[in-house]
Amino acid sequence: MDTVLFDLDGTLTDPKVGITTCIQYALNQLDYESPATEQLLWCIGPPLTVSFTNLLQTTDKVLIDRAITLYRDRFATVGLFENALYPQIPETLNSIRTAGYQTYIATSKPHVFAKRIIEHFDLNSLFDGIYGSELDGTRSDKAELIRHILLTENLIPAKTVMIGDRSHDAIGAKKNQLLAIGVTYGYGTEEELKLHGVDLIANSPQEITQYLC
Repeated sequence: MDTVLFDLDGTLTDPKVGITTCIQYALNQLDYESPATEQLLWCIGPPLTVSFTNLLQTTDKVLIDRAITLYRDRFATVGLFENALYPQIPETLNSIRTAGYQTYIATSKPHVFAKRIIEHFDLNSLFDGIYGSELDGTRSDKAELIRHILLTENLIPAKTVMIGDRSHDAIGAKKNQLLAIGVTYGYGTEEELKLHGVDLIANSPQEITQYLC
């Protein structure tokens, strides 16, 4: 193995406050009842289109797009920074880089926001590239995004690892023939991760290092 792809939300950072509060804001602006924070944790990880389709109980693209616009209105100015690094993440990334791995961000979040978050936490020097979706939803599917990264960076699937906390990360990895490490300190359960084919489980960032270094 010589390359590691990292999910962002629930893997490197805990975005709970920012994501859930922005969802609540969007729903309130649309005059929909807003679930409590703890009832929105399932929304951390999947693309916003998936979350709002379920929350609004609709397939109306105009309504879903309006909800996403309202979400981003708040996220771009406030929610982006209602976020925290998980303990030991900088140390884990440093160890992996020191061991000689290339490292990339692979998130369903729009890359314009992902870049600002990585800059906010001063992690730029620890990544060779930051990849995410486009604002129009292009490459919000994790398998599509991983395929794009592999082609763009000329990476070999058999030498690349995907690390993430949700089923989308595991599914995306397996569709592209990558080794998948699932982390349980984020928002996915061990059951969810194993059900979708992860090869290894890490219960802490330190365990990621133990697998790779």
